[in-house]
Amino acid sequence: MRLHIGAAILILLGAVFLLINLDIAPAEELKRLLAQWWPLLLIAVGVVAITRPRRAR
Repeated sequence: MRLHIGAAILILLGAVFLLINLDIAPAEELKRLLAQWWPLLLIAVGVVAITRPRRAR
């Protein structure tokens, strides 16, 4: 099963903005969480990029 990281990121961003617009998730809380955990997101993207099998050319 291939992981489509770009599509997953767009879905996640869309969900976050929808939650903010519906006043379900406060924007300030999400900003604080993102400011604290952004390095983990970079690490996760790197791990996925390294472990993904490469296509033969």
